[in-house]
Amino acid sequence: MTEEDAVQYAPPAPPPSADASALVARLRAQVEHAVIGQREVVSQVLAGLLAGGHVLLEGKPGLGKTMLVVALARAFGGNFGRIQFTPDLMPSDVTGFRLFDMKSQTFQLRQGPVFCNLLLADEINRAPAKTQASLLEVMQERQVTIDGETLRLSPPFMTLATQNPVEHEGTYPLPEAQLDRFLMKIIIDYPERDAESEIVARAASEAPGDSSTSELQVVATPEEVVRAQAAVAAVQVVREVVDYAVAIVQATREAKTVWLGAGTRGAIALVRIGKAIAVMHGRHFVIPDDIKAAALPVLRHRVQLAPEVAMGGQSMDEVLRMIVDSVPAPRQ
Repeated sequence: MTEEDAVQYAPPAPPPSADASALVARLRAQVEHAVIGQREVVSQVLAGLLAGGHVLLEGKPGLGKTMLVVALARAFGGNFGRIQFTPDLMPSDVTGFRLFDMKSQTFQLRQGPVFCNLLLADEINRAPAKTQASLLEVMQERQVTIDGETLRLSPPFMTLATQNPVEHEGTYPLPEAQLDRFLMKIIIDYPERDAESEIVARAASEAPGDSSTSELQVVATPEEVVRAQAAVAAVQVVREVVDYAVAIVQATREAKTVWLGAGTRGAIALVRIGKAIAVMHGRHFVIPDDIKAAALPVLRHRVQLAPEVAMGGQSMDEVLRMIVDSVPAPRQ
Protein backbone atom coordinates (compact mmCIF):
# COMPACT_ATOMS: atom_id res chain seq x y z
CA MET A 1 0.00 0.00 0.00
CA THR A 2 1.41 3.39 -1.05
CA GLU A 3 1.56 6.42 1.21
CA GLU A 4 -1.09 8.11 -0.94
CA ASP A 5 -3.45 5.15 -0.51
CA ALA A 6 -2.94 5.24 3.25
CA VAL A 7 -3.94 8.88 3.65
CA GLN A 8 -7.65 8.01 3.47
CA TYR A 9 -7.31 6.07 6.75
CA ALA A 10 -5.88 9.05 8.67
CA PRO A 11 -8.54 10.55 10.97
CA PRO A 12 -8.41 14.19 12.11
CA ALA A 13 -6.94 15.21 15.47
CA PRO A 14 -4.30 12.48 15.80
CA PRO A 15 -3.50 11.28 19.34
CA PRO A 16 0.00 11.88 20.78
CA SER A 17 1.61 8.59 19.68
CA ALA A 18 5.08 9.93 18.78
CA ASP A 19 6.34 9.30 22.30
CA ALA A 20 5.08 5.73 22.11
CA SER A 21 6.96 5.17 18.85
CA ALA A 22 10.17 6.47 20.40
CA LEU A 23 9.62 4.27 23.45
CA VAL A 24 9.29 1.17 21.28
CA ALA A 25 12.49 2.03 19.43
CA ARG A 26 14.41 2.28 22.71
CA LEU A 27 12.97 -0.96 24.05
CA ARG A 28 13.64 -2.80 20.80
CA ALA A 29 17.29 -1.74 20.78
CA GLN A 30 17.84 -3.10 24.27
CA VAL A 31 15.92 -6.36 23.81
CA GLU A 32 17.60 -7.16 20.49
CA HIS A 33 20.98 -6.67 22.16
CA ALA A 34 20.20 -9.75 24.26
CA VAL A 35 17.88 -11.68 21.92
CA ILE A 36 19.62 -12.20 18.58
CA GLY A 37 17.98 -13.26 15.34
CA GLN A 38 14.36 -12.96 16.50
CA ARG A 39 13.40 -9.51 15.21
CA GLU A 40 9.86 -10.45 14.20
CA VAL A 41 9.23 -12.14 17.54
CA VAL A 42 10.49 -9.07 19.41
CA SER A 43 8.24 -6.83 17.31
CA GLN A 44 5.20 -8.96 18.07
CA VAL A 45 5.93 -9.05 21.81
CA LEU A 46 6.35 -5.26 21.85
CA ALA A 47 3.04 -4.92 19.99
CA GLY A 48 1.42 -7.07 22.66
CA LEU A 49 2.91 -4.86 25.38
CA LEU A 50 1.64 -1.67 23.71
CA ALA A 51 -1.81 -3.20 23.25
CA GLY A 52 -1.92 -4.14 26.93
CA GLY A 53 -2.53 -7.83 26.25
CA HIS A 54 -1.00 -11.17 27.16
CA VAL A 55 1.06 -13.40 24.90
CA LEU A 56 1.41 -17.15 24.49
CA LEU A 57 4.92 -18.10 23.35
CA GLU A 58 5.43 -21.46 21.68
CA GLY A 59 8.81 -22.82 20.73
CA LYS A 60 11.24 -25.62 21.29
CA PRO A 61 13.52 -25.50 24.37
CA GLY A 62 16.62 -23.35 24.25
CA LEU A 63 15.40 -20.64 21.88
CA GLY A 64 15.57 -17.74 24.34
CA LYS A 65 11.99 -17.40 25.55
CA THR A 66 13.05 -16.66 29.14
CA MET A 67 15.81 -14.31 28.04
CA LEU A 68 13.32 -12.36 25.94
CA VAL A 69 11.02 -11.75 28.91
CA VAL A 70 13.88 -10.87 31.28
CA ALA A 71 15.39 -8.47 28.72
CA LEU A 72 12.08 -6.68 28.20
CA ALA A 73 11.48 -6.35 31.95
CA ARG A 74 14.94 -4.89 32.53
CA ALA A 75 14.63 -2.50 29.59
CA PHE A 76 11.66 -0.66 31.12
CA GLY A 77 12.63 -1.16 34.76
CA GLY A 78 9.66 -3.37 35.53
CA ASN A 79 9.43 -6.07 38.15
CA PHE A 80 9.91 -9.55 36.77
CA GLY A 81 8.19 -12.68 38.07
CA ARG A 82 8.45 -16.29 37.00
CA ILE A 83 6.31 -19.35 37.66
CA GLN A 84 7.53 -22.80 36.64
CA PHE A 85 4.28 -24.67 36.11
CA THR A 86 4.27 -28.27 37.34
CA PRO A 87 1.49 -30.83 37.92
CA ASP A 88 1.59 -30.23 41.70
CA LEU A 89 1.40 -26.42 41.50
CA MET A 90 -1.48 -25.00 43.53
CA PRO A 91 -3.49 -21.81 42.82
CA SER A 92 -2.09 -20.24 46.01
CA ASP A 93 1.43 -20.75 44.61
CA VAL A 94 0.40 -18.40 41.81
CA THR A 95 -1.67 -15.74 43.54
CA GLY A 96 -0.37 -15.87 47.12
CA PHE A 97 -1.92 -16.67 50.50
CA ARG A 98 -2.27 -15.50 54.10
CA LEU A 99 -0.09 -17.13 56.72
CA PHE A 100 -0.73 -16.91 60.47
CA ASP A 101 2.18 -15.22 62.23
CA MET A 102 2.60 -16.58 65.73
CA LYS A 103 4.60 -13.56 66.87
CA SER A 104 2.04 -10.92 65.93
CA GLN A 105 -0.97 -13.24 66.22
CA THR A 106 -2.23 -11.97 62.87
CA PHE A 107 -2.51 -13.29 59.34
CA GLN A 108 0.23 -11.92 57.10
CA LEU A 109 -0.12 -11.67 53.34
CA ARG A 110 2.43 -13.57 51.25
CA GLN A 111 2.10 -12.21 47.75
CA GLY A 112 2.47 -14.66 44.88
CA PRO A 113 4.71 -14.15 41.85
CA VAL A 114 1.85 -12.56 39.88
CA PHE A 115 2.48 -9.30 41.74
CA CYS A 116 4.87 -7.95 39.13
CA ASN A 117 4.89 -6.05 35.84
CA LEU A 118 6.08 -8.83 33.55
CA LEU A 119 5.26 -12.44 34.40
CA LEU A 120 6.80 -15.47 32.73
CA ALA A 121 4.45 -18.46 33.07
CA ASP A 122 6.79 -21.25 32.01
CA GLU A 123 5.14 -24.33 30.47
CA ILE A 124 1.67 -23.30 31.52
CA ASN A 125 0.17 -26.48 30.06
CA ARG A 126 1.94 -28.64 32.67
CA ALA A 127 -0.34 -27.43 35.48
CA PRO A 128 -3.87 -28.78 36.07
CA ALA A 129 -6.90 -26.78 34.96
CA LYS A 130 -7.61 -25.27 38.40
CA THR A 131 -4.13 -23.73 38.60
CA GLN A 132 -4.27 -22.55 34.99
CA ALA A 133 -7.60 -20.87 35.75
CA SER A 134 -6.14 -19.00 38.74
CA LEU A 135 -3.61 -17.32 36.45
CA LEU A 136 -6.08 -16.66 33.65
CA GLU A 137 -8.40 -14.92 36.12
CA VAL A 138 -5.55 -12.63 37.15
CA MET A 139 -4.81 -11.94 33.47
CA GLN A 140 -8.41 -10.99 32.75
CA GLU A 141 -9.19 -8.95 35.87
CA ARG A 142 -5.67 -7.74 36.71
CA GLN A 143 -6.47 -8.29 40.34
CA VAL A 144 -6.15 -11.01 42.96
CA THR A 145 -8.67 -11.97 45.62
CA ILE A 146 -7.22 -13.62 48.73
CA ASP A 147 -9.52 -14.49 51.63
CA GLY A 148 -12.14 -12.05 50.40
CA GLU A 149 -9.73 -9.11 49.96
CA THR A 150 -9.24 -7.82 46.43
CA LEU A 151 -5.76 -6.60 45.57
CA ARG A 152 -5.08 -4.70 42.36
CA LEU A 153 -1.92 -5.37 40.37
CA SER A 154 0.35 -2.44 39.58
CA PRO A 155 0.22 -1.47 35.90
CA PRO A 156 1.55 -2.37 33.48
CA PHE A 157 0.90 -6.09 33.87
CA MET A 158 1.66 -8.54 31.10
CA THR A 159 1.86 -12.32 31.12
CA LEU A 160 4.02 -14.22 28.67
CA ALA A 161 3.14 -17.89 28.94
CA THR A 162 5.20 -20.58 27.23
CA GLN A 163 4.37 -24.06 26.10
CA ASN A 164 6.51 -26.73 24.47
CA PRO A 165 5.06 -27.96 21.15
CA VAL A 166 7.10 -31.18 21.27
CA GLU A 167 6.47 -32.76 24.67
CA HIS A 168 2.83 -33.55 25.45
CA GLU A 169 3.24 -36.25 28.08
CA GLY A 170 1.93 -35.10 31.46
CA THR A 171 0.42 -31.90 30.09
CA TYR A 172 -3.03 -30.34 30.43
CA PRO A 173 -3.83 -28.52 27.15
CA LEU A 174 -5.47 -25.12 27.52
CA PRO A 175 -9.15 -25.17 26.51
CA GLU A 176 -10.20 -22.95 23.60
CA ALA A 177 -12.01 -20.53 25.92
CA GLN A 178 -8.82 -20.00 27.93
CA LEU A 179 -6.61 -19.73 24.87
CA ASP A 180 -8.88 -16.95 23.67
CA ARG A 181 -7.78 -14.84 26.65
CA PHE A 182 -4.32 -14.48 25.12
CA LEU A 183 -4.09 -11.57 22.73
CA MET A 184 -1.52 -13.33 20.55
CA LYS A 185 0.22 -16.65 20.07
CA ILE A 186 3.79 -16.11 18.91
CA ILE A 187 5.86 -18.89 17.40
CA ILE A 188 9.60 -18.81 18.12
CA ASP A 189 11.59 -20.74 15.51
CA TYR A 190 15.27 -21.47 15.07
CA PRO A 191 17.41 -18.42 14.15
CA GLU A 192 19.31 -18.07 10.88
CA ARG A 193 22.80 -19.57 10.73
CA ASP A 194 24.69 -16.27 11.11
CA ALA A 195 22.55 -15.26 14.08
CA GLU A 196 22.95 -18.68 15.68
CA SER A 197 26.72 -18.50 15.26
CA GLU A 198 26.75 -15.13 17.02
CA ILE A 199 24.59 -16.52 19.85
CA VAL A 200 26.93 -19.49 20.33
CA ALA A 201 30.08 -17.34 20.23
CA ARG A 202 28.67 -14.88 22.75
CA ALA A 203 27.39 -17.54 25.13
CA ALA A 204 30.65 -19.49 25.00
CA SER A 205 32.62 -16.39 26.02
CA GLU A 206 30.49 -15.67 29.09
CA ALA A 207 31.67 -16.75 32.51
CA PRO A 208 29.36 -19.06 34.47
CA GLY A 209 26.55 -17.03 36.00
CA ASP A 210 26.93 -14.13 33.55
CA SER A 211 24.12 -13.18 31.18
CA SER A 212 23.80 -10.83 28.25
CA THR A 213 20.75 -9.30 29.94
CA SER A 214 22.92 -7.97 32.78
CA GLU A 215 24.41 -5.42 30.34
CA LEU A 216 21.05 -3.94 29.38
CA GLN A 217 20.16 -0.39 30.30
CA VAL A 218 16.88 0.86 31.68
CA VAL A 219 15.54 3.05 28.87
CA ALA A 220 11.99 3.59 30.13
CA THR A 221 9.82 3.43 33.20
CA PRO A 222 6.61 1.50 33.91
CA GLU A 223 4.77 4.81 33.94
CA GLU A 224 5.99 5.57 30.40
CA VAL A 225 4.76 2.16 29.26
CA VAL A 226 1.33 2.88 30.74
CA ARG A 227 1.19 6.23 28.94
CA ALA A 228 2.21 4.54 25.68
CA GLN A 229 -0.57 1.97 26.13
CA ALA A 230 -3.07 4.78 26.62
CA ALA A 231 -1.81 6.51 23.46
CA VAL A 232 -2.18 3.30 21.46
CA ALA A 233 -5.71 2.72 22.78
CA ALA A 234 -6.62 6.27 21.70
CA VAL A 235 -5.58 5.69 18.08
CA GLN A 236 -8.65 6.06 15.87
CA VAL A 237 -9.62 3.47 13.28
CA VAL A 238 -11.95 4.23 10.37
CA ARG A 239 -14.97 2.01 9.87
CA GLU A 240 -13.60 0.44 6.67
CA VAL A 241 -10.58 -0.96 8.54
CA VAL A 242 -12.77 -2.27 11.36
CA ASP A 243 -15.02 -3.95 8.79
CA TYR A 244 -11.93 -5.53 7.21
CA ALA A 245 -10.92 -7.06 10.57
CA VAL A 246 -14.45 -8.39 11.08
CA ALA A 247 -14.51 -9.80 7.55
CA ILE A 248 -11.30 -11.76 8.18
CA VAL A 249 -12.70 -13.23 11.38
CA GLN A 250 -15.98 -14.15 9.69
CA ALA A 251 -14.03 -15.78 6.86
CA THR A 252 -12.43 -18.16 9.37
CA ARG A 253 -15.92 -19.32 10.35
CA GLU A 254 -17.02 -19.88 6.76
CA ALA A 255 -13.88 -21.60 5.43
CA LYS A 256 -14.29 -25.32 4.71
CA THR A 257 -10.74 -25.92 5.94
CA VAL A 258 -11.66 -24.72 9.44
CA TRP A 259 -13.69 -26.63 12.02
CA LEU A 260 -13.87 -23.83 14.62
CA GLY A 261 -13.53 -20.21 13.59
CA ALA A 262 -12.52 -17.17 15.61
CA GLY A 263 -15.02 -15.29 17.77
CA THR A 264 -15.68 -11.59 18.15
CA ARG A 265 -12.79 -11.29 20.60
CA GLY A 266 -10.53 -12.21 17.66
CA ALA A 267 -11.70 -9.18 15.68
CA ILE A 268 -11.19 -6.95 18.72
CA ALA A 269 -7.66 -8.32 19.10
CA LEU A 270 -6.93 -7.67 15.41
CA VAL A 271 -7.84 -4.01 15.80
CA ARG A 272 -5.92 -3.63 19.07
CA ILE A 273 -2.74 -5.12 17.63
CA GLY A 274 -3.30 -3.16 14.42
CA LYS A 275 -3.23 0.04 16.49
CA ALA A 276 0.02 -1.03 18.14
CA ILE A 277 1.63 -1.87 14.80
CA ALA A 278 0.58 1.52 13.39
CA VAL A 279 2.20 3.35 16.31
CA MET A 280 5.35 1.23 15.99
CA HIS A 281 5.58 2.45 12.38
CA GLY A 282 5.17 6.06 13.46
CA ARG A 283 1.57 6.42 12.27
CA HIS A 284 -1.43 7.74 14.18
CA PHE A 285 -3.88 5.73 12.09
CA VAL A 286 -4.41 2.08 11.17
CA ILE A 287 -4.29 0.82 7.59
CA PRO A 288 -5.46 -2.58 6.28
CA ASP A 289 -1.87 -3.81 6.07
CA ASP A 290 -1.61 -3.45 9.88
CA ILE A 291 -4.61 -5.75 10.31
CA LYS A 292 -3.14 -8.21 7.84
CA ALA A 293 0.20 -8.21 9.67
CA ALA A 294 -1.60 -9.01 12.92
CA ALA A 295 -3.69 -11.86 11.51
CA LEU A 296 -1.40 -14.84 12.11
CA PRO A 297 -0.34 -14.21 15.73
CA VAL A 298 -3.84 -13.06 16.68
CA LEU A 299 -5.83 -15.90 15.06
CA ARG A 300 -3.63 -19.01 15.08
CA HIS A 301 -4.74 -20.02 18.58
CA ARG A 302 -8.37 -19.06 18.04
CA VAL A 303 -8.97 -21.33 15.04
CA GLN A 304 -9.11 -25.11 14.76
CA LEU A 305 -8.50 -26.88 11.47
CA ALA A 306 -10.90 -29.42 10.04
CA PRO A 307 -9.63 -32.95 10.86
CA GLU A 308 -9.08 -33.90 7.22
CA VAL A 309 -7.03 -30.74 6.65
CA ALA A 310 -4.87 -31.33 9.71
CA MET A 311 -4.32 -34.98 8.67
CA GLY A 312 -3.38 -33.79 5.19
CA GLY A 313 -0.37 -31.97 6.57
CA GLN A 314 -1.44 -28.35 6.12
CA SER A 315 -0.29 -26.07 8.90
CA MET A 316 -2.44 -23.53 10.70
CA ASP A 317 -0.44 -20.62 9.30
CA GLU A 318 -0.80 -21.87 5.72
CA VAL A 319 -4.58 -22.08 6.07
CA LEU A 320 -4.81 -18.67 7.72
CA ARG A 321 -2.71 -17.04 4.99
CA MET A 322 -5.09 -18.39 2.34
CA ILE A 323 -8.11 -17.16 4.30
CA VAL A 324 -6.64 -13.67 4.81
CA ASP A 325 -5.64 -13.43 1.13
CA SER A 326 -9.19 -14.35 0.12
CA VAL A 327 -10.64 -11.32 1.94
CA PRO A 328 -10.42 -8.16 -0.20
CA ALA A 329 -8.83 -5.23 1.58
CA PRO A 330 -10.65 -1.89 1.45
CA ARG A 331 -9.44 0.50 -1.24
CA GLN A 332 -10.18 4.10 -2.06
